[in-house]
Amino acid sequence: MRKIRPSAIVVFLSMLALVLLLAVLSAWCGVGNIPGLGDFRGVAVTAAAVVLVYLYGMLVFRIFMWALPLHDGNIEFGSRQEFIYQVYVLFYLILFNSLIRGGIIPIPIMRLIYLGLGARLGANTYSSGIIYDPSFVTMGANSVVGETALLVPHVIEGDTLGHYFITIGDHVTIGAHAVVLSGVTIGDNAIVAANSLVAKGTRIGSGEIWGGSPARRLK
Repeated sequence: MRKIRPSAIVVFLSMLALVLLLAVLSAWCGVGNIPGLGDFRGVAVTAAAVVLVYLYGMLVFRIFMWALPLHDGNIEFGSRQEFIYQVYVLFYLILFNSLIRGGIIPIPIMRLIYLGLGARLGANTYSSGIIYDPSFVTMGANSVVGETALLVPHVIEGDTLGHYFITIGDHVTIGAHAVVLSGVTIGDNAIVAANSLVAKGTRIGSGEIWGGSPARRLK
């Protein structure tokens, strides 16, 4: 695990301060001016501010990633990509992991959150598991990720650090508690059995059924 640079911390904290300021001002000027709230005004303003922190956070995060995109592949030590990654990971550590890993947000709303964080999800595709690094995940239509399954596009192995796209087709089922690692491609109509571990860079063909740890083709 690499140490986060002070410059990345300063940049992130500056954007976080902007997010907090926008959220508080918007909540106070919007919800705070609604007549008839009475004793609930403080509660309503606080609740609105919390929601707006995440909404503004996603907006500022997406603008940052648009201006300074994080590319697929290894991240070299001391590079510009490493700086971008460190700001990127601070957003997740401080803001977004509480949404992704909380387990209390309804699945349809989680779909919207993943889309807001950059995932590419086809129509009628949902995840009741956890999608890490959503901007490195593409899923087709009518696919499902089972309960507590993990999609993990990043690689952290000693000093090796990077991201590799996970690409999943249409009508794919990822079973409960399965783990899909970086660089995996899964074709249309494929199934990954529950509790399976799909190793880095695995290619699962259309209509295939894989299972086990590490996963192998069963049918």
